[in-house]
Amino acid sequence: MHAVAFIMKKSGSNACLLLVGFFVFAAGVRSQLTTDYYKTTCPNLPKIVRKVVQSAIMNETRMAASLLRLHFHDCFVNGCDASILLDGSDGEKYAFPNVNSVRGFEVVDAIKSAVESACNETVSCADILAIAARDSVVLSGGPSWRVSLGRRDGLVANQTGANNNLPSPTDALDTIISKFAAVGLNVTDVVTLSGGHTIGQARCTTFSTRLYNFSGTDAADTTLNSNLASQLEALCPENGDGNVTTSLDQNSTDLFDNHYFKNLLSNKGILFSDQELYSSDAAASTTMSLVESYSNSSYLFFQNFVNSMIKMGNISPLTGSNGEIRTNCRVINS
Repeated sequence: MHAVAFIMKKSGSNACLLLVGFFVFAAGVRSQLTTDYYKTTCPNLPKIVRKVVQSAIMNETRMAASLLRLHFHDCFVNGCDASILLDGSDGEKYAFPNVNSVRGFEVVDAIKSAVESACNETVSCADILAIAARDSVVLSGGPSWRVSLGRRDGLVANQTGANNNLPSPTDALDTIISKFAAVGLNVTDVVTLSGGHTIGQARCTTFSTRLYNFSGTDAADTTLNSNLASQLEALCPENGDGNVTTSLDQNSTDLFDNHYFKNLLSNKGILFSDQELYSSDAAASTTMSLVESYSNSSYLFFQNFVNSMIKMGNISPLTGSNGEIRTNCRVINS
């Protein structure tokens, strides 16, 4: 079990625990990770990471979503082992779901450099990704949590795994649920972690099939709000630059809140995979009710988001003598 914070108050022989923040439970997940792993070996780690992340987000607010996404895309392939950071043409960063898409590597380099200066060969790149993801959420107005630490870095990347295992913006809901289940995450995690799209940008190429008739059959996606579709067509003309971006949440672009779910109720999910959570036939019996609950309660969304992030961060971590502590996040130690 994990908790954001506890305060112990004693009155005579009685003691009561007052929970401050969110109380969360990473169901069914066990690992050797602990929230105080670097308490003696690198006590200033949280401050070091937070300072670099804060500077990066102040320079570009979109970086918060990019760092959160890096952690997500890392954990879905080989577990949370920082394999996504490895350079090389056969690396995960050059897999189809990641190439020209995942970003923030220079920020991770800056964090690693600052950490190495204070705590040489002590903190893994995988743990840096986990902390940076949490800080990105907090600095965008979202909830905080104590990050479980003690991961070690993987020695190999898995481009094939990235191509096959990462959820795609064009995936149907059943496919997304299956990909989450393959790494031990359930339907609640699907909806909750998708809520990370409350911040960040999407490239035209990731949703253009919703706007234009590329298949030669019926026209554009009818689950896309018509006014939003017109705006997106103006931004992303047919045969235009597919790398042009727009906010995933058109209402509160850089604020971590529950507007993402409110958008789905109005058919304003930018990505097909997002709108599937509410508009697909499969949603009625799986995800629709939770989307509605989150749209009405940011507290519930925040509470479950903390839980799901801790759970995701526990996917197959390397611990003990497995893996290594990379000195450069981009390459394995020589």
